[in-house]
Amino acid sequence: MEQKRNVVRLAEPVKSGLQRILFSRIPVIVLLLLVQVMMMLSIYSWLSKFFPHFAVMQWIFTFVMIIYLFNSRMDSSAKLTWMWIISLAPIPGTLFLAFTQNNWGNRKNKERVQTIIRSTQNELQQKSEVLETLAKDQSGTDDLARYLKRSGCFPVYAGTEVDFFPLGENKFAAMLEELEKAEHFIYMEYFIVAEGEMWGQILDILIRKAQAGVDVRVMYDGTSGLTLLPDNYCELLAAKGIKAKVFSPLIPVVSSHYNYRDHRKILVIDGQVAFNGGVNLSDEYININSPFGHWKDTAVRLRGPAVQSFTLMFLQMWNLDEKNPDFSACHVPVSEKPAAGYVIPFGDCPLDEDKVGETVYMDILNRATDYVHIMTPYLILDGELETALKYAAQRGVDVKLILPGIPDKKAIYALAKTHYSALTDAGVKLYEYTPGFVHAKVFVSDDRKAVVGTINLDYRSLYHHYECGTYLYETDCVADVERDFQNTLSKCRAVTKETIRNEKLSTKITGHILKFVAPLL
Repeated sequence: MEQKRNVVRLAEPVKSGLQRILFSRIPVIVLLLLVQVMMMLSIYSWLSKFFPHFAVMQWIFTFVMIIYLFNSRMDSSAKLTWMWIISLAPIPGTLFLAFTQNNWGNRKNKERVQTIIRSTQNELQQKSEVLETLAKDQSGTDDLARYLKRSGCFPVYAGTEVDFFPLGENKFAAMLEELEKAEHFIYMEYFIVAEGEMWGQILDILIRKAQAGVDVRVMYDGTSGLTLLPDNYCELLAAKGIKAKVFSPLIPVVSSHYNYRDHRKILVIDGQVAFNGGVNLSDEYININSPFGHWKDTAVRLRGPAVQSFTLMFLQMWNLDEKNPDFSACHVPVSEKPAAGYVIPFGDCPLDEDKVGETVYMDILNRATDYVHIMTPYLILDGELETALKYAAQRGVDVKLILPGIPDKKAIYALAKTHYSALTDAGVKLYEYTPGFVHAKVFVSDDRKAVVGTINLDYRSLYHHYECGTYLYETDCVADVERDFQNTLSKCRAVTKETIRNEKLSTKITGHILKFVAPLL
């Protein structure tokens, strides 16, 4: 019989629904932000009224910003969205564009991030013999490896064991086992942390390990601190011996800084074991109190030298506000395992010009010869990615996407459906997971390649979030990823021309309206 584990709570249970919003910091933050916006509008109105030449200055500024927009490296879909906004409200639209492009309130953080990434560009060395061996199979995977090494410190590794978990419950059970074995350090970086059964069992282990002298560090995104956790939750963790940080906590100051969220899910234990995937630390991810039917998610566990990359990714984020950054944990000796294939853990930073996640996905689509099978919770595509999906299907590749049958965000679900017609016309096959919500972020191709990570097929993940993933080539678990896709597919309903035609009118209208602002969602 399985031993019943302790569930630890450090705070009062968070109220649900409307009560959670009313009795959280959200009303205060929204009110203070509105006050700042009203002050800006008042200043603008005053200038317009008392300075006769102000109107001329506004139109000159608008003209300059439109020239800037057309010459920027922004995605073409985003340019169209901004042009639509500017056409409706020329002055406010261009001011908003200037605000977002200048990263007001975020410049210092951007400089710090870029400094950390540059200083660690060569923290992990690429073994030349691994890249040379990979190049001999002429699959082109070595080209992707070179690109990833150029965009960040993401070497390609051999000798790393990878286990695939088809559900959050599977990953959770493995996490508990590995956490109990920790002797030196535990590093956790997650988008969502919420008190409950899942986090409570993990927290019980973390507290015991911290008391035993293990270096336990936890970082979570500021969105969790807004509605799921109290303001002082880091202090509550610190009182238990756990070092904790909130990435980009939300405060009532108008800034573009809040647009860039830490969407990563990383667990590293002693530099020997790492977890990655879509599973956050909240009960719905293990199908306890799941509000959207069965919650389908995936994850991977790494054992071997590739763990070093996830250690580095965690420490890059942890050291953003440290006076004396320390990356020594990246160099903990890790022995190679008798494992087939190659592994490339990689990250994506929204503050540079490299769209790493999208490039990895497009590389798989463009090189596929037999099939590309995808699971994603959201589908908000830019022009390049939609073209890559359609082209792969049009040249005979079996392209299948599994999407949610029960959405967590109805408006975003409606927006996703605006892509259905164009994709199906090109031969892409779409399916919706009947039992509930698909949160998995998975690509698998040709029985050779797979990606399991945190990167959705939407603008948030591809452009605005800190993300990470695990690229797998010729590893044994690629077959497990494809097997899980086929098993999930058996529980799906197919999207057809008829289902698209018979979609609710309200859903169609909502999707088409939101299409105007899709890059901003």
